[in-house]
Amino acid sequence: MLGRKDYTKDEVDHARRAVDRQLAAYKKLVKASDGATSDAKVVAARAAFEPLFFDNMVLALDRFFVHRIRAVAGKDCNPLNEVELLVEALLNHDGVLHGNKVIKYVPAQTVLKLEIGDQIRLDPAQFERLANAFFAEIEAKFM
Repeated sequence: MLGRKDYTKDEVDHARRAVDRQLAAYKKLVKASDGATSDAKVVAARAAFEPLFFDNMVLALDRFFVHRIRAVAGKDCNPLNEVELLVEALLNHDGVLHGNKVIKYVPAQTVLKLEIGDQIRLDPAQFERLANAFFAEIEAKFM
């Protein structure tokens, strides 16, 4: 597929609903396991699962809009480009954040404030902030 310079409201709404469904399922699982938080195995399993789940949610978030073009997304460290760098790190750098020659990455201007060289291990609050900012940027630039 060629690069995309715009997305429809239906496409954005569909992506948002898919992300929201997965977040809701995660929250339901957490709520169901809250009564077992004194069980060390449950606590350890949740602690091990959570960053893997939310790192993979970044991949899912990006996939809906993977063909966005640079001319519209820009080269600054907006949420679209932050997600692009996170995905690159998760897929090709064992989850360690790297910069690139195109995106002008300034950690203080990003949603997550991660530094180059940081290990990516998102928690629910970080992912929700990132997803909200990502969707807002998609709507502002591509709709």
